Amino acid sequence: MSTHIAAKKEDVAPLVLLPGDPLRAKFIAENFLENAVCYNTVRGAFGFTGRYKGSRVSVQSTGMGAPSISIYANELFKEYGVKKAIRIGTAGAIQKDLNARDLVIALSASTDSAINPRRFNGGSYAACACFKLLRAAYQAAQNAGIEPHCGGVFTTDLFYDENCAWKIWARYGALAVEMETAELYTLAAKFGVSALSILTISDSLVTGESLESGERERGFKQMMSVGLETLIAP
Repeated sequence: MSTHIAAKKEDVAPLVLLPGDPLRAKFIAENFLENAVCYNTVRGAFGFTGRYKGSRVSVQSTGMGAPSISIYANELFKEYGVKKAIRIGTAGAIQKDLNARDLVIALSASTDSAINPRRFNGGSYAACACFKLLRAAYQAAQNAGIEPHCGGVFTTDLFYDENCAWKIWARYGALAVEMETAELYTLAAKFGVSALSILTISDSLVTGESLESGERERGFKQMMSVGLETLIAP
C-alpha cells in the first residue's frame, strides 16, 4: 500500500491504463474489463483491476496535470512494479488539420512545466515514448480502421493561458496540447517502464470545435480499445 493508492502490491497488474478522469476509469472497468475489482478510492482516484482478453489489466485514474500524474506514476512504478503504462486522455488540437475525435499517439512531449528544469538542475529533458508501444498502438489503431496522427505534443501546466503559449509550440510542429505526457515519459525513463500517451482530440484551439463533457467521459471508446490492445500486445 502506498500513500495515495490503497492497494496491496498484488492488487495492481503490471499493465496499466492511466486516464485522468476517475469516471473514465470506472467506465473502462465496467465496459471493457471482465471481473473488475476496485482496489482504490482514495481521494476519488478510482483504480480497478480485471481481465481484458485473458490478460490481467489495471486502470488507474491520475487526476489533471503533471504534479498529479507524477504522484500516481511514481507510486505505481516504484511500489507496484508496473511494467507498461498507457495514458489515455484528451488533448486540444493546435494544428488546423486535426479535428475533434481524431486520435493522436504522442511520440514525444515538450513542456513549459517547471518540474523537469528543477529535476535536471536547469536542464531540458527530451521526454519520449516507448517505440515498441507506439508501433503497437499505431497497428492497433489501423486494425480498428483508424488513421492516427503521430508526433510531438505540448504538455503545459496552464489550462487557461491568456498568453496563448501553444502558438509557439504549434509553430515548431506540436500536434496538440495536454497536461500530463511529459511527466509520464520522464518517470517511465527513470524507472525503466514502457510508457505511451494515446490522446483523443476533444477540442481545437485553432477552429474552436469542442466536445461536451459527457462525451469526454464516456464517448472515447476507440481510444480505450486501442489503449487496451496496445497494453496486451506482445
